[in-house]
Amino acid sequence: MLPRSRPPRDRWRRALRAVTVAAALFAATATPLTAAHGAPASAGGWNDYSCKPSAAHPRPVVLVHGTFGNSVDNWLVLAPYLVKRGYCVFSLDYGQLPGVPLFNGLGPIARSAEQLDAFVDKVRGATGAAKVDLVGHSQGGMMPRYYLKFLGGAAEVNALVGIAPDNHGTTLSGLTGLLPYFPGVEPLLTLATPSLADQIAGSDFVTKLNAGGDTVPGVHYTVIATKYDEVVTPYRTQFLDGPDVHNVLVQDLCPADLSEHVTIGTVDLVAYHEVANALDPAHATRTDCFN
Repeated sequence: MLPRSRPPRDRWRRALRAVTVAAALFAATATPLTAAHGAPASAGGWNDYSCKPSAAHPRPVVLVHGTFGNSVDNWLVLAPYLVKRGYCVFSLDYGQLPGVPLFNGLGPIARSAEQLDAFVDKVRGATGAAKVDLVGHSQGGMMPRYYLKFLGGAAEVNALVGIAPDNHGTTLSGLTGLLPYFPGVEPLLTLATPSLADQIAGSDFVTKLNAGGDTVPGVHYTVIATKYDEVVTPYRTQFLDGPDVHNVLVQDLCPADLSEHVTIGTVDLVAYHEVANALDPAHATRTDCFN
C-alpha cells in the first residue's frame, strides 16, 4: 500500500480543497460544446478554433495540465480569466494511458512532449500565429521544457509560464501526495505510470532535461511557486536558472496567500495575475492580495 498524505487539519486547506472538488464536479456535469477540429470547448470560451489573435494579444495561449489532470478540470478558472482579457486560449490532453479515462499526464514525458508539439502546430495552423505562449501547472510546467529543448519548440514558443513546476524533479512521496485530491486514482498506481518515474529527482529524464542548463535561448521563462507546496519539495527546486528567467514566490507578493500545490494552479488569483503579467509584460501591473 502506498503511503497516504496526512489529511489537512487547517480550515483554509479544507475550504480550498472544497473549491477544487466543486470545480471538478462542475466540469464533469457541464454539457460540453464542440469546437472546430473536434476539440472540446467550454462555456468559458476556450478551445475556440475560430478565434483569431488580436494586435494586443497576438499569440494564442496553450494551457498544459499536470499529472492526473485533464484539459478541462485544471483550467476552469484560469482559461475564462485569460479569455476575458482578450486571449485565444487552448488546452490539450496528453499522457493518456489505455483504459484510464479523465486522469492524464501519466505516460512517458518525452512522448507527452511530442503530443504538445503536435498540438501547438495545430493551434498555430488554425490561428495563423507564428508562435504561442505556454502556461502549465506541475508536470505541465516542466514537460514543455523538453519540447523547447529537444523538439524544436523554441522556434514556436515565445514564453513558458510554469505554475508549481517540478523542474528539477521531486520525491515519489511528493507525487503520491497528490492522491487525496483525486479520489479513486490510487489503484492507477498499480498500473505502469511512466511519468511518475520520470518526475523523481535524479531520474534519467530529469538529468537529461537539465543537462547543459535549464533554459534555451529565445524563450521567456516565468516560474510561479508557493512555499506551502507539499508535492514539489523543496519548493525552490521549481525555480530555473538562466538569462531570461523570472522566478516568483506568491507569498512575496501576498503574504496571506496560503495556496499549496493543487490550489495555486486551479484557483489562485494572485498566481493568475502573475500569469497575465508574464504573458503581457509591457502592460504588467502590481500583484498583491487584491488581484
